Amino acid sequence: MSWYLSLPIAIPFLTAIFAFLLRASPYGRWISVVGSVASLIFSIMLMSIVLREGVIAGQMGNWPAPFGITLVADLLSAVMVLITAITGLAVAIYSMGEVTKRMEQLGYHALFQVLIAGVTGSFLTGDLFNLYVWFEVMLISSFGLLILGGRKEQIDGGIKYVTLNLISTILFLSGIGLLYGITGTLNLADLSLAVEDVENQGLLTVIAVMFMIAFGVKAAVFPLFFWLPAAYHTPAFSVSAVFAGLLTKVGVYALIRMFTLVFDHDIGFTHTILLWVAGLTMVTGVLGAAAQSDFRKILSFHIISQIGYMILGLALFTPLALMGAVFYLVHHIVVKANLFLIAGVAEKIAGSTELAKIGGLYKSAPLLAILFLIPAFSLAGFPPLSGFWAKYILVSASLEVEGWIIAGVALAVGLLTIYSMTKIWGQAFWPAHPDGIQPKLSHLPMFTRLCYLIPIAGLATLTIIIGFFPEPFVQFAERSAAQLLDPTAYVTAVLGETQ
Repeated sequence: MSWYLSLPIAIPFLTAIFAFLLRASPYGRWISVVGSVASLIFSIMLMSIVLREGVIAGQMGNWPAPFGITLVADLLSAVMVLITAITGLAVAIYSMGEVTKRMEQLGYHALFQVLIAGVTGSFLTGDLFNLYVWFEVMLISSFGLLILGGRKEQIDGGIKYVTLNLISTILFLSGIGLLYGITGTLNLADLSLAVEDVENQGLLTVIAVMFMIAFGVKAAVFPLFFWLPAAYHTPAFSVSAVFAGLLTKVGVYALIRMFTLVFDHDIGFTHTILLWVAGLTMVTGVLGAAAQSDFRKILSFHIISQIGYMILGLALFTPLALMGAVFYLVHHIVVKANLFLIAGVAEKIAGSTELAKIGGLYKSAPLLAILFLIPAFSLAGFPPLSGFWAKYILVSASLEVEGWIIAGVALAVGLLTIYSMTKIWGQAFWPAHPDGIQPKLSHLPMFTRLCYLIPIAGLATLTIIIGFFPEPFVQFAERSAAQLLDPTAYVTAVLGETQ
């Protein structure tokens, strides 16, 4: 099992090495794509094993838990690894059309693969210190991708991004030290047992809040999100897409993992905070998006608002709510990455991302218009696309516990999301271009066009499949939620039957 758990991490690292060595040749980009295909294959294999055998764990170097490095995959981990591989392949293909030779020579493909490895490692790690290590891998590679090109706005966004994330890291490390001091372990499965014996439960709650803030920065929740809209609109669209799809979801995943497996001793306090955070994140994010007039800035603020829905599922802490959070995670990664890829194509053929400076895309590029409508409608929650089912589950979970106000907030934010998507459609796609030009896809070289359209169409197809055939995905999310609420299988897989 150790091989199946380690290969989804090892392959991107190996790919990064070869891509870096061949960064000056055209083969570097193809190595990135081939490596992404291999990552997807092994991610599918890992998922099939977890579906068949349940939670699996591997001890690196044969050191027994909780003393060694543990990799563990339950249903949530496995699906996050799989969706990371899918997103990575889509962006790797898209990058061949967008990324310049200069960016390739500076190591774009190597940095991208290291980022994928860091994200995958975060989902599979079974102990807190190694989660910190993977966070640092992500921070270093994402900062490199963010400033690749060296434009002033990139440097400005990168400084804000890395500064707040370093503060988050310091808080994370402080929490790790305190938690180790009162429990004597950092293995997540062992922690779930050790926290029950902690005498000072008040101190444990303080540590839980420290982790909540540290991971909240990574997830871009209220009021810790301002670094995201300052940074995500500045790099290449390929970078924006992978950031939008994956980086904040690592923070959400960490929150879900810690506040179901470890910090479940004071739910009345910690999860009430999370409920307020969820509501305020939804509202501030969607209001920020409504105030923007740039394609990518609108999408960046919508990342924040949609994170609120995922935190809502964790805050309610019921089987239905956690099921909704898992479903929303998978849906949103696909949809949001795709919208940023579409924004990139719009910019390439229309010359800008400012809505007032583009137009006519519906008439001159109808295929792109259709491909935009699918994820846009899904993000807004139109039935029967995937976003509708995700929102429906979470609103139902809110009503189930008589959370009338938060249910109303979730519905209102959905309506404002429709407004933002309509705004993009009404200015970028429907009216004529202000300069009278016709931004056509045919103006792009054939190879570039294929690199753009294949991943966009693939992700749109996945969105339709999830929306029109939701039952297997809902059942999967239900099983994932059950594992989160009852971590017995997780603990047993890591520590053995004697625990």
